[in-house]
Amino acid sequence: MAEIQYNATGKRKSSIAQVFMKQGKGDITINNKPLSRYFPYETMKMIIQQPLNLVAVGGKYDITIKVKGGGYSGQASAIRHGISKALVSVNSDFRGMLKKEGLLTRDPRVVERKKYGQKGARKRFQFSKR
Repeated sequence: MAEIQYNATGKRKSSIAQVFMKQGKGDITINNKPLSRYFPYETMKMIIQQPLNLVAVGGKYDITIKVKGGGYSGQASAIRHGISKALVSVNSDFRGMLKKEGLLTRDPRVVERKKYGQKGARKRFQFSKR
């Protein structure tokens, strides 16, 4: 019998995370590295495991993730978003809990582009009347 695999895509800033989830013993692999080696910061690990802990399925699924773009914070949030979407495809009853915590909503905030003729997105050159 073939194993059922659930997958979803999570996004945040310029990071995109592809999440593949299947029955297992709770291993999380990111870009072929274990979670503890890929994210050395404890806060990032907590962000990633937040949806799993919320619906109490911590050690039931093996999760493989491919993530690219952005920095640590954006990648961690993209992974969280992807895991949340994958959990909804596992069991639609999780949707209410995840939605209430705001984990299914893609965070729309991105870096504002630099404007031509100026120093940055908002920074301007000093004004002089003469």
